[in-house]
Amino acid sequence: MSVPRSIRIALIDDHVLVRDGVRSLLSAWPHFQVVAQAESGAEALELVASTELDLLLVDIGLKDINGLELTRRLCDLYPGIKILILSMYDNQEYVRTSIKAGALGYVLKNAPSTELVAAIEAIVAGGSFYSPELARKLAVGSREEIELTPRELQVLAMLARGLNNKEVARELDISVRTVETYRLSIRRKLNIDTSAALVKYALEQGLISI
Repeated sequence: MSVPRSIRIALIDDHVLVRDGVRSLLSAWPHFQVVAQAESGAEALELVASTELDLLLVDIGLKDINGLELTRRLCDLYPGIKILILSMYDNQEYVRTSIKAGALGYVLKNAPSTELVAAIEAIVAGGSFYSPELARKLAVGSREEIELTPRELQVLAMLARGLNNKEVARELDISVRTVETYRLSIRRKLNIDTSAALVKYALEQGLISI
């Protein structure tokens, strides 16, 4: 996975001050370009149809439809689109719904700027990202219908939190190659190819909960 040299971002939020603040924050990183903005779901649908983007930052509380429904519509229309929810709501059901809708991450608006940057880069590189406050609530649940080992379940929970192979290896004090082996085994057992699909499946099957 690699991050494009320049990341084209759209801000979808109904508050001008919030959009201005996020745009100003992201301008500190030369490889981020805020190329479009919208304050409603209808405007967002129009700009996505006409603008080349790498990622959308979407708020939940929009003027016409909520950001979760907008995410679902966009993911249905444009498979492979990358959406990061940026919200003030630390709400488990919202996070769960955002994942089912197709979002690849969820960051709280009170998070530090470095967290938002990490989320954008992780998602554009092909991964997923959730604010640590939310990720800590991810817990391993029932595994009756699949045959993952305890270690595989531990790795799965860490991947769902958005950790990469090196970070998982560091936390578990194992080699990166061993993490890759666990990751391959998990994907093979679940018949899943992408990190985003892995998180979505795990939530839907009760393997992890928020």
